[in-house]
Amino acid sequence: MWREKVAQYEDKMIEDLTGLLNIRSVRDDSLADAEHPVGPGPRAALDYMYELAKRDGFNTHDVDHIAGRIEAGKGDEIFGILGHVDVVPEGSGWDTDPFNATVTEDRIIARGTLDDKGPTIAAYYAVKILEDMKVDWKKRIHIIIGTDEESEWKCTDRYFETEPMPDLGIAPDADFPLIHGEKGFSSFDIIQVSDEESETTPEVVLKALKSGERYNMVPDHAEAQLVVNEQMAFVIQSFEGFLKEHNLEGKHYVDNGQLKIEVEGKSVHGMEPFKGINAGLYLIHFLNSLDLDKKSKTFVQLGDEKLFDSHFGEKLGVQMETPELGRLTTNIGIISYTDVDGGVYGVNLRYPNGFEFDNEIEKLSNAIAPQFEVEVTKHQVPHYVDKNDPFVQKLLQAYRNQTGDMTEPYTIGGGTYARTMEKGVAFGAMFKDSEDLMHQKNEYITKKQLFDATAIYLEAIHSVCVEGE
Repeated sequence: MWREKVAQYEDKMIEDLTGLLNIRSVRDDSLADAEHPVGPGPRAALDYMYELAKRDGFNTHDVDHIAGRIEAGKGDEIFGILGHVDVVPEGSGWDTDPFNATVTEDRIIARGTLDDKGPTIAAYYAVKILEDMKVDWKKRIHIIIGTDEESEWKCTDRYFETEPMPDLGIAPDADFPLIHGEKGFSSFDIIQVSDEESETTPEVVLKALKSGERYNMVPDHAEAQLVVNEQMAFVIQSFEGFLKEHNLEGKHYVDNGQLKIEVEGKSVHGMEPFKGINAGLYLIHFLNSLDLDKKSKTFVQLGDEKLFDSHFGEKLGVQMETPELGRLTTNIGIISYTDVDGGVYGVNLRYPNGFEFDNEIEKLSNAIAPQFEVEVTKHQVPHYVDKNDPFVQKLLQAYRNQTGDMTEPYTIGGGTYARTMEKGVAFGAMFKDSEDLMHQKNEYITKKQLFDATAIYLEAIHSVCVEGE
């Protein structure tokens, strides 16, 4: 029944999704102001969702142009659907324009198709279809749209300062069948604070290094500028050998007397750094083999000895695993260095229940002082909902009815908007056979995935908000 309902809306759904995908809604602080709190792109995507809602007869409520909601239903309890329309930067190597959606016979290709514009449109259409059916709602629906999920969550932080918290809800921003727990996570910087000078003339001076754009992405590109005082040919040969040894792509060239070297890696979501290739840390690993000036040597040595090839916090001494939420992970998403300002490692830490965050950060700070200090920029504690809760079972049953798949709910290292609600879970829209290209080049969603997810949301929302929990 529900899949047949969705079939009547397929063409319009693709049209609306394409319009949303074509907006480059990447956070841009350089263009941020009161009217565009995280830049023009995210604001444009939020306004686009309001336009869809008004076209379809829904009321909307905006909160400072950084978040807002689309309203439906009636009743005392609020069912929240929390999606986001901001996206991570496109990165390199796309076969098509990441912000001019390509629609083929079986898929839609663009940045944000999976994370999170496609699932947000699917959930929106589930509510729209139920509204068109003129169902007798038992709960109010708040489709809450954020614009800063990929960075600092300024959107939900600001929204819930003044707006009501849903009594229960979903975040269509992960995987089916259902995710009922999420690790705690933090973004923090390891900042070089010492200003050491070399007592002798080193063979190599590191002038600058840059890698990564987001804490929650494994960086796929890194570059460094070097002044080589001696043995330029030897350094180049060492670099070429390093690339071959580690099966990496990269290049080097001399510009105005400086040697510039670049390493290519593989970008994946920061919650599973072990699945990617961190170009920045590989570059650090190479640089640590050179006779560097003292200041940069201090920086690269820390990265090589404490961060390189250590996805689970082993070298930092913070490894931990629990049955409920699994292993702690660390992603080094941003690395920057200049010979003037020193260096910074931007770390994305995801940890299970039982990890004493404040104590462990203090221990880390003491261990790397006085050359480095830790500055925490974001922290959220773990989130967990009992998978046997009747609400969770309603959602799970809808998934099983639509797919026949009896897979049990599970927990993840990612952080979704579900954690903002006491009784919130992440619910789709990735299936077991979906190719996960979130935060990677050539991101796409198949039409089947989009429409099947909408049917699941239809049955689930009807079960919880029309039939009643």
